[in-house]
Formats: sequence, C-alpha cells, structure tokens
Amino acid sequence: MIDSAWITTTLPASLMVVLKAVGVYAALIGLTRLVGLRSFSKMSSYDFAITVAFGSVLASTVLSGEPPLLQSIIALAALFAIQYVVSLLRTHSGTVAAAVDNGPMLIMVGPDILHDNLRAVRMTEDDLYAKLREANVTRWDQVRAVVMESTGDVSVLHADPEAPPLEAGLLHGVRQADQFPPSSS
Repeated sequence: MIDSAWITTTLPASLMVVLKAVGVYAALIGLTRLVGLRSFSKMSSYDFAITVAFGSVLASTVLSGEPPLLQSIIALAALFAIQYVVSLLRTHSGTVAAAVDNGPMLIMVGPDILHDNLRAVRMTEDDLYAKLREANVTRWDQVRAVVMESTGDVSVLHADPEAPPLEAGLLHGVRQADQFPPSSS
C-alpha cells in the first residue's frame, strides 16, 4: 500500500516550513552583514567546506522539525564565528594557513602536461581537457600555464604571442612554479 504521508502535508507543517525558512534566511543575511561577504568565498578548501556546512544547516532547518529554528541560528552563528576566527588566524600565522589551505600546483607549462603534478592533484587528462575547453582553448599553443588552485578551481593562463611574458609574481605560492621558464623582463 502507498503511504500518502510521503506526498502530502498539512497546513500547520507548511506554515512551519515557511516560518523556519524566513527565520533562517534572515539570520543568514544578518550574519553575512556582520561577518562580511568573505563568508561565502572559495578562497580555500576550508571556505568551501564551511559554505557546504551552511547549506546543510539551512536545508535541515527548513525541511525537518529538528533542529529547532533557534538552535539552527546558533549553529549558523557558530560556523560564521569559526570561519571568522580561522580567517584571522590564516592572515596572521603561516602555520595556520599551511594547515588549513591547500597550495596551488602547476599542471601545465605551455603545451606540456606535467603528468606527475596531474597525478598529485588526482586529476585525469580528460578532466584537464575539459577545463581547457571551458577556457576556450582551441590549440595547444594557446596555453601558457595551467594551475590547479587551492580551491580546486583550474586556472588556464592563455598564451598570446603579442603579450609580454608571464610575470613570475603571478605564480607566487604555486607548487612546481620553478618548472615555468623565467620571463625575460
């Protein structure tokens, strides 16, 4: 027999979903205003994990009776506070930054794929080709460098024969950047 409780709802249950959604949304806006937009950045993998945790709290709050709204707001506030403190510590301590952040890694130099680095970041050649296509690369000679960023994003630096060489500072902090040829400037 089909249990219609999986499909239907009651008016009081619907009203509670709406009230909790409005309440947790208002708390999210208030906390974001208090702490700042950096709360939703993807500056590091840690930031991404916190953003996912925000979403989890929001979803569980809106769609179930547990946790109660106030408990959810406290959980959001705690996550915002943790992220704020960690971001302060990251800016003031290289040790904390090294513990929390993944370092970016060079995975292509010009048209040459650095296969050891590709394996180190656990990326396949097919993943790389997809990222090159996303970046509108149509020829190998259009690639100056490809970097797997600390957030997991892939940056494709385009080669333009008429442009000046890539400045070394743009690869600051990128692991294996010493494999990139030095600029002549």
